Amino acid sequence: MNNYYLTPKTSPSHMGALLYDLSQEEMCTRPLVFLCIGSDRCTGDSLGPIIGYKLERLTVENVYVYGTLKQPVHALNLESTIENIYSSFDNPYIIAIDASLGKEENVGLVTIGKGPLVPGLGVSKALPSIGDLHITGIVNTNTSANPIILQTTRLSRIMDMADFIFSGISCMLFSSVKVN
Repeated sequence: MNNYYLTPKTSPSHMGALLYDLSQEEMCTRPLVFLCIGSDRCTGDSLGPIIGYKLERLTVENVYVYGTLKQPVHALNLESTIENIYSSFDNPYIIAIDASLGKEENVGLVTIGKGPLVPGLGVSKALPSIGDLHITGIVNTNTSANPIILQTTRLSRIMDMADFIFSGISCMLFSSVKVN
């Protein structure tokens, strides 16, 4: 599985085109579900819910958002949310979004890849993999003090990454994508 690494200098339209290229065939014929994973109670883990908050304000037919600031999807409700998605939609195309930890030189990068996201990996939680496509934002370094690192991640970094990812998704949805 190839992952694509985008820097903050990447244009949102480039990110949107990449998302579209990776998912165009399936996305145009299936319900599109954004599953934004994370917690609103921890700055470093709030990337997903902030993106979900931004996405829920869009009105695009056949596009659905799970995981927002008001209704976050996190370790305690991830499994039930996944069950709800699969019982609510016939063959949904799921784009899973989450914060991640990585090497110091990769902090600030956004990764996009085909296949499922493995949430909780950076904090040693065993959670179900989910998604046809995944987007992660590397918000901080992966160290032995991961819970503390997530608590002390700068909100400005999270907001900048959320704005970038949201802009890329918006470009994908509103440029040439025709969703049924």
